[in-house]
Amino acid sequence: MKIHPPVCVWPVHAELGEGPLWQAGENAVYFVDIKGRQIHRLTVTTGQTQTWKAPGQPGFIAPLAGHGFVCGLPGGLYRFDAGSGQFSKLKDVEVHLPGNRLNDGFVDASGHLWFGSMDDGEEQPSGTLYRVNHAGEAVAQDDGYVITNGPASSPDARTLYHGDTMRRVVYAFDLGEDGTLSRKRIFAAISGDGYPDGMAVDADGFLWVALFGGWRIERFSPDGKRVEQVPFPCANVTKLAFGGDDLQTVYASTAWKGLSPVARQQQPDAGGLFSFRSPVPGQPQARCKWGFAQ
Repeated sequence: MKIHPPVCVWPVHAELGEGPLWQAGENAVYFVDIKGRQIHRLTVTTGQTQTWKAPGQPGFIAPLAGHGFVCGLPGGLYRFDAGSGQFSKLKDVEVHLPGNRLNDGFVDASGHLWFGSMDDGEEQPSGTLYRVNHAGEAVAQDDGYVITNGPASSPDARTLYHGDTMRRVVYAFDLGEDGTLSRKRIFAAISGDGYPDGMAVDADGFLWVALFGGWRIERFSPDGKRVEQVPFPCANVTKLAFGGDDLQTVYASTAWKGLSPVARQQQPDAGGLFSFRSPVPGQPQARCKWGFAQ
């Protein structure tokens, strides 16, 4: 598979860029800067950019079926209105764990939101993987993580993937029609440099994993074999999303978090939003339609 080198399309210098999200109706990519407490948008047809300040560290944003987005902030899920820039709380999450924050999230094909929490100090295994059910309850599905990352599902909606960043493994679960998880097993262990961060599954069922500190994205077959890698000019690649009219343009977020001043000089585009073309399309972006008043 021939993949051209990624190109920085917005040198925004995010401290911890994360969670790119393709919005087809706007021809735009949204993503967050967790440590910078910002939400960014790039309209790819015009090159126009926009930035909003968040009231806390935004772990992710995901589109709602109605108006706006759901955003994961410390202590809860919030509605984000890009028109007004306002945030309003939807529900509490882990208010009893002030040392935690919310991290990565995604919407499955059925319209349910999945997201994880983590220890903001990146030391304690206080992180949990959640799914929001029809009643709007954030139900714990797995726990014991220092850093949760990259929930994503297979095209047939029968397998859920989830990363344990500090253990440097990606788990696979059998995913039931009712959202229950079973048969947890190691899908892939990362070899060489890097820690598994955000991820996405393409239309052929192959899992793409961004590697923090690894200078690359790796692509795994459905049986867990690494089949390709995409080198980057900066170390901390954090997540990817498939976009464009054909869902074959990949947008990837990066970060300068943890880099020394010398390393930042050597990686001038660290924290930028990158793009490259994929020979295989991704899956369409689903919208949250369960558990939130629209």
